[in-house]
Amino acid sequence: MTPPTIEPFDVRVTTAEIDDLRDRLARTRWPDQIPDTAWEYGTERDFLVELCRYWKDDYDWSGFQTRANAFPQFTTEIDGQRIHFIHARSPEPTARPLLLTHGWPGSVAEFWQVLGPLSDPASHGGDPADAFHVVAPSLPGYGFSGPTTERGWNITRVAAAFLELMTRLDYERFFAQGGDWGSAVTTTVAGLAPERVRAIHLNLLPAPPPDRNDPTAGLDEADLAILARMKHFADHETAYQRIQATKPQTLAYGLADSPAGLAGWIVEKFHGWSDCDDKIESRFSRDRLVDNISIYWLTGTINSSTRLYYESIGPGRHHRPPPITVPLGHAAFPAEIIRAPRSWCEAAFPTLCHWTDMARGGHFAAMEEPELLVDDVRTFFRTQRL
Repeated sequence: MTPPTIEPFDVRVTTAEIDDLRDRLARTRWPDQIPDTAWEYGTERDFLVELCRYWKDDYDWSGFQTRANAFPQFTTEIDGQRIHFIHARSPEPTARPLLLTHGWPGSVAEFWQVLGPLSDPASHGGDPADAFHVVAPSLPGYGFSGPTTERGWNITRVAAAFLELMTRLDYERFFAQGGDWGSAVTTTVAGLAPERVRAIHLNLLPAPPPDRNDPTAGLDEADLAILARMKHFADHETAYQRIQATKPQTLAYGLADSPAGLAGWIVEKFHGWSDCDDKIESRFSRDRLVDNISIYWLTGTINSSTRLYYESIGPGRHHRPPPITVPLGHAAFPAEIIRAPRSWCEAAFPTLCHWTDMARGGHFAAMEEPELLVDDVRTFFRTQRL
């Protein structure tokens, strides 16, 4: 039997791809917007028009390629699906392997600022003892992994594929970290193979109330504020989830054809889910926003990325990861879209042994607050052993 191959990969953007994108952006038919409104109806028109103008006229594609290719990348085929991954090996002989998983509407671009500090702390003002060999895959159906082509690519299947990836890289035991879908993948990987995944760190940790009949029992004012924010998210920010979990194909016709439409769909989440106080560019530069959107556009994966919702939490489906039996650490960012009071999390996850209330930051922690996230990851895994 031929052993699985792992092929080197580089991001290359062709002139034809850039010309096509610019032509489409130039011909955008913009919708109206009610005067004196901002983001309350959805993505603000003036912001999006200017972001797309920047993408068309000023965005540096050579800079994008430099950022995308800063660390070694590879592809391999697992379970019939192409898997792309960054493999940032550390120069430190005592480095430990770390699986890093992104979510939607993110990509491996979320991690570009943390890969160096995590893999080579000595070069970034850190302790060499905190070094990791970082493996950061693109989720199947996302970005450079390319689209999925068959049914069934749900969170459990993704987790199994990532376990196989770590096996191919000769990492028998490792740590794992994630947020958004990356949180679900990370907990599932740990549940499927606790003998291999020795500890996990999450920046999104959903938990149910210990007493569903009296969910607010024992909560203080800070906890009640957390629940109020989570209710606001449920009431105002979840329509995308219902669409993507039920009719992703219908949505995709517009987003796959219109780069302005794609940008509007994605950037609204970065505005609404971050700790930006309604000023998105206070947290993300235009280049960082466009980097991420460009990955979806160039790879044509917006449809397959949203199918993960259909496959995992669509009609008749509900993802339930296996119980977590390994040590669990959590960084609780104040503007995270789904937060649970600490008491709920401690009741739901008996192995929760590290909790940090972060000073600032939201859903896209690795992009918003890379230094804070790196510091907490180092602090937690410093206490763990492979």
